[in-house]
Amino acid sequence: MGLLRETANKYRVISVVGLAKNTGKTTTLDAMIAEAPGEGIRLGITSTGRDGETIDIVTGTAKPRIFLPEGAVTTIPTELYALADAGLEILRMTDYRTALGRVMICGVVEAGYVQVAGPVSTAGQTGVCADMLALGADMILIDGAVDRRSVAAPHASDAVILATGAALSGRMSEVAAETAHAVEIYSLPELRDGTALAEITKHAEEKNILFVGGENRILDLKTGLGAGRLIGDEIGEDCRYIYMPGALTKSLAEGVPAKLREKAAFVVTDPTKIFIDRLSWRKLRASGLRVFVLSGINIVAVTVNPYSPAGFSFDSAELIKAVGAAVGNIPVTNVKSGY
Repeated sequence: MGLLRETANKYRVISVVGLAKNTGKTTTLDAMIAEAPGEGIRLGITSTGRDGETIDIVTGTAKPRIFLPEGAVTTIPTELYALADAGLEILRMTDYRTALGRVMICGVVEAGYVQVAGPVSTAGQTGVCADMLALGADMILIDGAVDRRSVAAPHASDAVILATGAALSGRMSEVAAETAHAVEIYSLPELRDGTALAEITKHAEEKNILFVGGENRILDLKTGLGAGRLIGDEIGEDCRYIYMPGALTKSLAEGVPAKLREKAAFVVTDPTKIFIDRLSWRKLRASGLRVFVLSGINIVAVTVNPYSPAGFSFDSAELIKAVGAAVGNIPVTNVKSGY
């Protein structure tokens, strides 16, 4: 399955998000970049971290490099510009800054290897993607750092590819289960209750927790961090939704009594705001937890890396089969083996 061919006519901006380090995120990106010349697509490439170096500066493990074809557009901080093997033309100096300097948007005039980095903020990523499209890119690929899930948010990209693999666990069943958990979270339903949506929209600028239903009431808290018990004490029997402007965590969800969780559903802006581990999520769902999002995430594919830096590997076909059975109708592929 050619991921670029499958997605290019449907989406302008795609984020590639790894569920852990060494799950094949950059390898997936490289495979899509390699397709571009044959498909006649001018790609824009950016990253929320630093990608394309030969050694991971955090783990010390080898990393795949990023080879960009002539015509591509990319983001490079000033301190990485001289490290590129590719011939680069500076198209625009942006106002975004990183630890490696001011972010430049460069055109590739001679194919070669490049270290890519871009803004770490979602707003910054949205800005440079818009700039690259304005400078002639047909489609943008974002290499999302593992610790910055916000790049998968709907306002940051049109669609997401998840990269998973043996780095998650030494048990294939656990890899499949953790991947399915991520897919379930990212695929939560959007809120369709027009009355509740109108109430949330009316108070959105206040960025406070909001109880919707019966007497709509604002709870004077900007975040739910550590507020689970308070929310549980304050919530009324007639509340139908609890809108969270920030993160929904395990402790917060557990703070609401089970009998009230069955009546009042949580609402978050998008799935990247949910931070609940798989086992806790399963228990909470069994006890009545319901969650809606204002904007959903479109997962278009899952890629697998059967190799772990710990020194073991899975059979690629078996891993694809296990993950595919766990995630349902989402296409699953190993970009290195081609199936």
